[in-house]
Amino acid sequence: MTLTELRYIVAVAQEKHFGRAAQRSHVSQPTLSIAIKKLEDELGVPLFDRSSSEVMMTEAGERIVEQARRVLSEADRIVVLANEEQNQLEGTFRLGLIFTVAPYLLPKLIISLRHIAPKMPLILEENHTSALTEQLKRGDIDAMIVAEPYSEPGIETIPLYDEPFFVIVPKGHRFEELDAVTTADIAEETVLLLTEGNCMRDQVLGSCNELASRQKVAGLANIVQGSSLNTIRHMVASGLGISVVPSTSLTDNDHMLFSIIPFAPPAPQRRILLASRRNFVRPQALSSIAQAVKQAQLAGVSFVS
Repeated sequence: MTLTELRYIVAVAQEKHFGRAAQRSHVSQPTLSIAIKKLEDELGVPLFDRSSSEVMMTEAGERIVEQARRVLSEADRIVVLANEEQNQLEGTFRLGLIFTVAPYLLPKLIISLRHIAPKMPLILEENHTSALTEQLKRGDIDAMIVAEPYSEPGIETIPLYDEPFFVIVPKGHRFEELDAVTTADIAEETVLLLTEGNCMRDQVLGSCNELASRQKVAGLANIVQGSSLNTIRHMVASGLGISVVPSTSLTDNDHMLFSIIPFAPPAPQRRILLASRRNFVRPQALSSIAQAVKQAQLAGVSFVS
């Protein structure tokens, strides 16, 4: 059994296709297939069911591949520990971000990171929290920026900042006469929210109990769904309804599109976190990402010390 063979079975498990796994592993398909068959013969159990067009893991294969991932992660750590003089701020860093953070944080994060770690370019992945979590566990990304609540075994988090929510309404809306609105106020309106599976949607419903209760009673009668915050912003500007958005999504020119109304205290907010696998081999790189976020000029947020 070799680390190369373990990398091959992890690649097949992820790609569910021997050809794509071979391409990802930079070897020919026969080379990869022979190596995996050799490992199966050595272990005495089949790891993959090859009977269908999509390669699936056997029950034993699932357990063995999961262990292989842990072995490979520890092997990577050995390489770093063997060279303590290695500069952890050199080389690419694979960073995942949720959709409602990436477009607003990245432009400022990149500028800040240029000064802190100029030799650490980012490979970026935008996705939902659940998908990023799987990528982090597999080792496809090094860290991810997500929102609370978040808790996963084997994953550690660093709090970055707290971000308040604001209400945005079409021009001429009755809320323009108010200094602030309550969560009960917005429950009576047509509210635009992100589609299910987006943590921002859950955070808004979790912060606005009246809106969540109304949804349970009336289904989606007073809720319109949008695929992105940018789409929702423009639907609000067109007069379709109101929405709740994080402060970082707002710009100085937004007053031309819609009106921005604060919540009455205590204003709903979300906490943004940096998450990584426990004992990640480049802790200095993680610290640099966290430092770059906190040095970015993000309007309206409170950084966590």
